[in-house]
Amino acid sequence: TSYLLVTGLAMLVTSWISSRIGAKATLLIGLALIVVFALLCSLSGSVDAIIGFRAGWGLGNALFISTALATIVGAASGGSGAAIVLYEAALGLGIAIGPLLGGLLGEISWRGPFFGVVVLMAIAFVAVLVLLRGPSEKPVPVPLSAPFRALRIPSLAVLAVAALFYNIGFFVLLAFSPFPLGFGAMGIGFTFFGWGVALAITSVWVAPLLLRFMARTTVMLLTLPLLAIDLVIAGILVADAAALVVCIIVGGLLLGVMNTVLTESVMEATDLPRSVASSSYSAVRFLGGAAAPPLAALLWHLYGPTVPYLFAAASVLIATGTILFGRRALARIDEREADAADEAAAVLVGDAA
Repeated sequence: TSYLLVTGLAMLVTSWISSRIGAKATLLIGLALIVVFALLCSLSGSVDAIIGFRAGWGLGNALFISTALATIVGAASGGSGAAIVLYEAALGLGIAIGPLLGGLLGEISWRGPFFGVVVLMAIAFVAVLVLLRGPSEKPVPVPLSAPFRALRIPSLAVLAVAALFYNIGFFVLLAFSPFPLGFGAMGIGFTFFGWGVALAITSVWVAPLLLRFMARTTVMLLTLPLLAIDLVIAGILVADAAALVVCIIVGGLLLGVMNTVLTESVMEATDLPRSVASSSYSAVRFLGGAAAPPLAALLWHLYGPTVPYLFAAASVLIATGTILFGRRALARIDEREADAADEAAAVLVGDAA
């Protein structure tokens, strides 16, 4: 929660920062912050210290995610389809391998996954520093108020509210499930390796395929109830570890579709710069993710492990209702096709959580 809360709040100012110091400098600052706070987490002696350092990590995450989105979209806008395919493949591999690598390092020591992040993000820092060329044109400053004013636009507001409740369901499944599973580090690593593979496959390949035949709102209105059903089944079968693993992986399939379609919709919902639309939308949705873990823990302690999943399912149904009743405001996203850059941006922002 400390991580997601700071990430969400920081998203409101990332476009203002990057428009003044440039994308490359913002990326480097974000990566440097992640390296520093991941290292501090690995050296911590208490849970409270880790919670605090994860908040600083969230600031770095916000700077990196929002700016990477704008940078990738800018690089892909020339129509380089091969670059986008390579990028999506790399992201998919990262989502899948990350939990497994974390499990392997966690078997050695609880500090291992944090040290792993330090090494990986240090490599990323050097790669950006050496390989990324700065844009030739001077960045256009974005007003600090731009993300706040963006939320006044009905289409973006509907999507942001839907994403808030959807993210509650997302993070109950992601953050709470390791507790009732009761697995060790490798067991959790293998479980979420399967989850990551499922999410990567549907976000990169299945979602674009569905959008060839159906409108964006239709895909969301079909996928969200299926996710709610999956969460209800997870709650009912929570005592059966094998059944819960299946529900988590099935959830990954559905989350991959939703992440891509929802974020792609944000890219098409307004004429605002992508960085501004992404910042305002991401701020709201990350706040939903921040609320989910403590609420799930509270419900678990009060009522048992089934109720958090039922709560998550109810939140996802609220997201469904938001899309359904706000469909008139979302007419624009059903009329416009996303270009390759929008699809790449959707995969990045959707899966970065």
